[in-house]
Amino acid sequence: MSAYRNTMSPGPARAFALLLALGTAWLVPQVQASALGDADAIPHVDERARAGYIDYTYANKHKAFAIAPGGAWSWQSDAASRQEAQEQALKRCNAGTRQKCTLYAVNDEKVFDSEQWPRLWGPYANQEDAAKAPVGIRVGERLHDVSYIDASGKKRSLSELKGKVAFVHFWGSWCTPCLKEFPSLKHFHRQLEEQMPGQVALVLLQLRDSFKDSKQWISDNDFTELPLSDSGVTCVEQTTLTLADGSQIEDREVARVFPSSYVLDKNGMIIFSHQGPIEDWREYIPFFRDAVERSGQ
Repeated sequence: MSAYRNTMSPGPARAFALLLALGTAWLVPQVQASALGDADAIPHVDERARAGYIDYTYANKHKAFAIAPGGAWSWQSDAASRQEAQEQALKRCNAGTRQKCTLYAVNDEKVFDSEQWPRLWGPYANQEDAAKAPVGIRVGERLHDVSYIDASGKKRSLSELKGKVAFVHFWGSWCTPCLKEFPSLKHFHRQLEEQMPGQVALVLLQLRDSFKDSKQWISDNDFTELPLSDSGVTCVEQTTLTLADGSQIEDREVARVFPSSYVLDKNGMIIFSHQGPIEDWREYIPFFRDAVERSGQ
């Protein structure tokens, strides 16, 4: 997600360096920086967003910085009013995600609500509304009912997971970003089992890879505690998945990039989706807890 940046010359960071060089460090707004907080504390975002937040701290009022679960972000400065800055920052952020954006900072104040943050996957649909939802890969849809063999060797399909929150993850042992993500998944699974034992179903499905090769990679790299499921794919050339009704779909219909992840609420609705690796899935534990406690009603 690209952020709005000031077009003044020199830019904020360059101007700041120039002030220091001139021996006028006393002009730096130390109180402002403290009130806005450390960029490293912003949840879910990447280094580019953190760098953008540092630029934001030196931008002109009125200004606002917005973020969303999954890492989307944006900011607006030089707005005519506080309200306009907030609206524009949220609009820009929402343009790049199906998640709900929320304000992190407005003008020189950090306004982030850490208690409400994990509730942004809700409100959750009831059973009646969930049953009417279309099938797809977007938030608010029902994921394609992929058939698979679970870690215990039982034939299952995703629709059978209703009643539990589900984490569905498509990966491959040939996929470098997938492999780099596995340490995070290992810690995430361990923490889930410690805090919410049996409440979240993990379904890790290999694509363009045999289950045998996937399982061997898992064993060789000490990830055997993760519950690996078999998608039914047998080789790198196979690009289809089997659905519960026996029909086939192309794997790109559920995984436009590798890896791809989905979180389903207790009614089988997609409440979070992410294309590509997540740096630390443990950041999402409070969101899973909220889904466990409040979805399916």
